Amino acid sequence: MGGGFGGVYAARTLEKLFLRDDAVEIVLISEENFLLFTPMLPEVASGSLEAKHIISPIRAFFRKAQFHNSEVERIDLNSHRVFTRHCLACGQHDLRFDHLVLALGSTTNFHGLPGVAQHAIAMKSLSDAMVLRNRIIDRFEHANMESDPNMRKVLLTFVVAGGGFAGTETVAELRDFAYTARAYYPNIRPDEVQVVLVHHGTRIMPEISEDLADYALRRLRRKGVEVRLQTGVKSAGAGWVELTTNEKIRARTLVWSAGTSPSPLLAALPCLRNKRGQVIVNEFLEVPDHPGIWALGDCAEIPNAQSGRPHPPTAQHAVRQGKIVARNIHAELRGGRKKAFAFTPIGVLASLGRRSAVAEIRGFKFSGFFAWWLWRTIYLFKLPGLERKVRVAGDWTLDLFFPRDVVLLKLFTTSATAETALEARELSATAVDPALP
Repeated sequence: MGGGFGGVYAARTLEKLFLRDDAVEIVLISEENFLLFTPMLPEVASGSLEAKHIISPIRAFFRKAQFHNSEVERIDLNSHRVFTRHCLACGQHDLRFDHLVLALGSTTNFHGLPGVAQHAIAMKSLSDAMVLRNRIIDRFEHANMESDPNMRKVLLTFVVAGGGFAGTETVAELRDFAYTARAYYPNIRPDEVQVVLVHHGTRIMPEISEDLADYALRRLRRKGVEVRLQTGVKSAGAGWVELTTNEKIRARTLVWSAGTSPSPLLAALPCLRNKRGQVIVNEFLEVPDHPGIWALGDCAEIPNAQSGRPHPPTAQHAVRQGKIVARNIHAELRGGRKKAFAFTPIGVLASLGRRSAVAEIRGFKFSGFFAWWLWRTIYLFKLPGLERKVRVAGDWTLDLFFPRDVVLLKLFTTSATAETALEARELSATAVDPALP
């Protein structure tokens, strides 16, 4: 279950192992019918990549395995059954299994902060990236016609919460796109565009070494990004974001990259889970006391014998976990020795926008243009499928010579991000609120 890196690579490896074994049936269940290459998601938001070029149809990966484009509604571990539904108009499907791989990924966690879930844009899915891109363009279109300088300031202030990899890459791309887009709007001055990154930690990107994180911080600030460390979001409204320092920033756009939670489906399972809700597994990725149940990726707390801490839920881990699960299932069914999961990351990479990045590979550290070239080269190589590689390379080449377009697709501004009448009234109230700067 799950169409992310872990689930897809588990199913692909199972198919290779059992390709000529007619006694084995493999089924992959996912709400989306594509695999999203998440490292490139911020570049979709900034318009440097076409959205469809970083997704691959799941069906194209398989010859033997079946694919069900369905939502999992309930899992019964005792009877070994999964209940799914494609849509509200469809009936419920009852699937029985001998082995079940939990690779359901994670969802955005807003930590119950007042107003944040209602007013923030997450950066988790392809639609999130498209919504953000169109939100930025819509704000510029509105601001270009707005005569009130105070209202223009609200429209052109963009706040990103969370200074990890996702938040830092998102704020860098957002800044590049915002400053590039401004050239199309003659009534907007460069100093009217404000991009703010708020992060609760003492430094951004705690996943990398301190000197590279310091470089990234300096680079963002040189770009004009206002970085607030040891600061978080306390609440949000239609025209403001309140920080943990009790300061209120007047802004109509809040991007949320400050937390995820494992799939809520796991909460109903009768198995051990940690405080975050992840299923606790052993070194073979098996769920203790539940034979035939396996978990990986964001769903699982996987022990690391070397560090004593759980493995991080990254894409490079999930790919390898999927392969290990498949081989261990093969060992269970056909006899053989199961293999414990052990993996030391080759390195980490983070883009800082145009022509700049940070990279740490096998202990060697790089920053600036060379790190940016490494980032693009390595991720292009890892992108599934030759066709997608060619399309992304083409997008990047065109981006070198042509400005990013500012086409506003209304489809992505009339759903979760549309301003309701209530939001309009809230905004009207904040416009005259003396407590706001």
